[in-house]
Amino acid sequence: MSEITIMNTPLKFVNHSIEDYAMQVTFDPASGEGRVVYNLSLIKNEDLDFAISMLKDAYQTGVTVSGRVRFLSAGEKIADFVVPKGFTGICTICSVTFDGLLIRHGIPINPIGGGIVEIEKRTPMRFTHIILYEYTTIDPLQVLISQKSTSITSVMRTGSGSILANIREFHMEAEPKVGMVLDELSGSSFSGILEVGMPNLPLLGVPVSPQFIAIAAVGGTNPMASIKESGRWVQTQAMKGLMEIAKMDEIRDY
Repeated sequence: MSEITIMNTPLKFVNHSIEDYAMQVTFDPASGEGRVVYNLSLIKNEDLDFAISMLKDAYQTGVTVSGRVRFLSAGEKIADFVVPKGFTGICTICSVTFDGLLIRHGIPINPIGGGIVEIEKRTPMRFTHIILYEYTTIDPLQVLISQKSTSITSVMRTGSGSILANIREFHMEAEPKVGMVLDELSGSSFSGILEVGMPNLPLLGVPVSPQFIAIAAVGGTNPMASIKESGRWVQTQAMKGLMEIAKMDEIRDY
């Protein structure tokens, strides 16, 4: 009888992956240079024009992290992945890049979770679903995309619906530093901050630790979820890796 070898490899929960990637972010909003965390999605070649239009709409209506994007043709390789024949790869900026910016400014963060936020008249109201990072090994937004729980297209067209978002917290003593980071981002291509909370108070229905403040941000995979809402085939992997932002282009240039 052959023997079965069981590898005793510990599970890696999403909050640890976020911290690992965030520590490697070097993006500088002022210069527009440095490494960002990216998501990688696949679409069918015939859906490329539609995808570009959705990416543009998502950026213009503020439901995505950034207008920066990179398209990969069949056969192109990125990290350990080769785009298969008949498909186009799309790299978008992951919101974990924001966590990296906070860490680079000496602000420790605690990633809380990812979920779905209800939007009414372009105002975030509350999280209706949330998956805590410390209890899952799969990115929550990937799970929620597969459940078809969003109405991002409705948000883009009418201002009301449900989008993917995430939330993290920082100690209230760091509030001035966080304000500086947000000011830096206001002049860059990085957007997507939904709301900043108050010390010790829940944000969009999510409780925070004592003496902490929460920040909610839109999910970087919202544009891809909107494409999926149309019935088109999309496959997305969040937090695929790190990339120099100089390798990405503005979606408005397409």
